[in-house]
Amino acid sequence: MEHEDALAGLDPEQRQVAEAVRGPVCVLAGAGTGKTRAITHRIAHAVRTGVVDAPSVLAVTFTTRAAGELKQRLRGLGAHGVQARTFHAAALRQLTYFWPRVIGGDPPRVVESKLPILIEACREIRRNPDRGELRDVASEIEWAKVTQVGPEDYPGLAAKAGRTPPIAPEEVARLYEAYESLRRRRHMVDFETILELTAAVMTEHAEVAAQIRQQYRYFVVDEYQDVNPLQKLLLDTWLGGRDDICVVGDPNQTIYSFSGASPRYLTNFAVEHPAAAVIKLVRDYRSTPQVVGLANSVLAKARTPHRLELIAQRPEGPKPVFAECDDEPAEAETVAKRVKELISQGVPTREIAVLFRVNAQSEVYEQAFAQAGIPYLLRGAERFFERSEVRQAVVLLRGAARSANDEEPLAQAVHNILAGIGLTAEAPGGGTARERWESLNALAELAEDLAAEGGDLPRFVAELERRATEQHAPPIEGVTLASLHAAKGLEWDAVFLVGLTDGMLPIIYAEKPEQIEEERRLLYVGITRARAHLHLSWALARSLGGRKARRPSRFLDGLTGNATAGSRTTPPARDRRSGQARIATPIQCRVCAKTLTVGAEQKLGRCATCPADYDEELLERLKLWRTNAAKEAKVPAYVVFTDVTLQAMAERVPTSEEDLLAIAGIGRVKLERYGEAVLDICRGGEVT
Repeated sequence: MEHEDALAGLDPEQRQVAEAVRGPVCVLAGAGTGKTRAITHRIAHAVRTGVVDAPSVLAVTFTTRAAGELKQRLRGLGAHGVQARTFHAAALRQLTYFWPRVIGGDPPRVVESKLPILIEACREIRRNPDRGELRDVASEIEWAKVTQVGPEDYPGLAAKAGRTPPIAPEEVARLYEAYESLRRRRHMVDFETILELTAAVMTEHAEVAAQIRQQYRYFVVDEYQDVNPLQKLLLDTWLGGRDDICVVGDPNQTIYSFSGASPRYLTNFAVEHPAAAVIKLVRDYRSTPQVVGLANSVLAKARTPHRLELIAQRPEGPKPVFAECDDEPAEAETVAKRVKELISQGVPTREIAVLFRVNAQSEVYEQAFAQAGIPYLLRGAERFFERSEVRQAVVLLRGAARSANDEEPLAQAVHNILAGIGLTAEAPGGGTARERWESLNALAELAEDLAAEGGDLPRFVAELERRATEQHAPPIEGVTLASLHAAKGLEWDAVFLVGLTDGMLPIIYAEKPEQIEEERRLLYVGITRARAHLHLSWALARSLGGRKARRPSRFLDGLTGNATAGSRTTPPARDRRSGQARIATPIQCRVCAKTLTVGAEQKLGRCATCPADYDEELLERLKLWRTNAAKEAKVPAYVVFTDVTLQAMAERVPTSEEDLLAIAGIGRVKLERYGEAVLDICRGGEVT
C-alpha cells in the first residue's frame, strides 16, 4: 500500500514515468502536462521500493526556485534526503569540498558578475569601457566558455556560429583573454569555470571521481532541452559511463540556443542510449482546449523534431481574442481596457500578464496602466525610466533643455544628443546593445511625436519627467509585465501577447531558418502560459497617425479570423485629401511580389537580392543635398535620411508627396521638413 501511494492520482503516462525506476529514461513533457509531478513520484517510488537510497539521488534543475519546488514535493511524498540542486550549486559544493585536498589552499571566490573584471580588463588593454557593450561581451564570453571555445578560436568559430558580437570579434577575443587572465590572478571562478573545474578535477583525480560517483548514482535532469555542452560534459563526468539517468524536457520550448543551449541532447537521447525508454506526456492540465488548440496550430508548420501535440484536459473556455490596432498607443489602451474588465470580473491582478518580445516594449504599457490606475510589476527588467541608458539620456536632455537653441528642431536636437550615447541609424543585431538601442530609439520617436505637435526640448523633458513620476513607486501586487523569455516556466489565468508583428516576432535579426523556428517556439511558450484568457494583438503603425506599414506576425497566418483583414480596435485613419479610410496592406517586393518584412527592404520596396535600376546621378545629388541639410541643421546625416531611404528615392523617383509617403520611414514630420526640397531635386532641380 505504501508503494501504491507514490503512484496514486497519476494519469497513465505519468504512471508510466513513475514506474520506469531504472534508467535510461527520456520524458518528453509538453507544457502543462505535469512533468514535475511525474518525476517527483518517480523518485519517491524508486526510494520506497528500495531501488535507490534517497541521498544517492541528484535531481538537477536550472533555477533555485525549481530546485526548491522539487524538494518540497519530495518531502511531501516522504522522500527525505534527495538532493535537488542547480548544475552550478551541485558543482560548487563538490569543488569547494575537494579543493583543499587536491589543489591546496582556500577555494576560489565566485564571480557574481563579469562586468567589474571586464572593466579592469578594458583598462589593461587600454580600451574605453562601455557598460552596454560589456554586458554583451560578457554574454559572448559565456557562450564561448559553455561551448568550450577559447579566446584564440573565438573569432573564427563565432562567425561560423552566426554570432553578432557588439564589437569586432578580434576585440572580443582580446577582452576574453584579458578577463580570463585577471580572473585567474584574482583566484576567482565564474559559473562556467565552476562546471569546467569540477569536471577536470574528477577526470584528473580518480579518487575524487570514485567518491562522487559512490555518493550519486541516480540522476534526474529537468529542462533537458536547455542543457549546454559544458553542462553535458559535467553530467557525463558524473555518470562515468553509467546510465541510471532520467531526462525531462520539451523540444517545443527550446528558446535559449543563443546562449549555447542545445536541444539535440534531448532529441538524440535515444540515439545516445539505444535502450532508453521514451515516454511522452501530452495531456495538458493547465490550459483550456481553446488555448491548447491555438498552441498546436502555431507549431503545426514548425520543423521541431519530436514535436508534441497537446491534448487539453480542462473544460471549454473563451476563445482567444485577436486585436489589430492602428498604432501602439491604441494597442496599449485596448489591453488596459480589457485588463480592467477582467479585474472587474474577479480575475486577480497577480493572475494577469502582458508579455512582449523585448523589454523596451514595456514603456507604452507602463504608461497606459499608470493612466488607467492599474497596478503592475515588471519581471526580469527594470522599469523603463529606471534603466541606466534612459536615466543617462534624461540627464543629458535636461541639461540641454536649460540652454536650448530654439532654432534647432526638437527631433533633430534629441537625435543629436542620443547619438552621443549610442543611438545609431541602424539597430544593432541583438543582446544588451539591442535592448539599449530600443530604449533610446523609443525616446527619439517620442520626441518626433511631440515635435509634430509643435513641442520644444524643455516641453519634451517635462513630459519625460511627468511619465517617470507617474510610473514610480512599484506596487506590491499587480499585473505582470515581462518578456517572453522571462515568462518561461510561469503561468497566469489571463495572458496578453502584444506587439505581434513581423520584425518583432520573429525579431528582425532572426534570419536563418533555425532562428525563425526558435522565434516561433517563443510565441508557443507565450501562448501556453495562459490558463483561460488569451489576447493577441499587434499595431499597424508605431505612433498616432503614423503610416500603417506593419503586418501581423507570419506565425499567425490563417489563425486570426477577420482580424488580419482590417478588424481594428480603433477607427481607421482618414486620408487627408480624399477622406477615405486607408486599409493597411503588407509591403510587397515590386520585382518578385514577395512580402517584405525587413525594414531596409521595405524602404527600398524590393528584396535586397532582386535587381533594380536606379539613377546613380540622382542618388549622388540626393547625398550632396543631405550633407548640406545636415550641416545646416548641425545633425548627423542619417538624422535627415538614411542611405537606404535615399536609395529608395533614387529607385522610385517620387514626383508627389504621396509618392514620398509611400516610402517606408518617411512620415509627415520629415515630409513637411524636407519634402519640397527632395521633390525639387527628383524633378531635376539644383542642389542647394
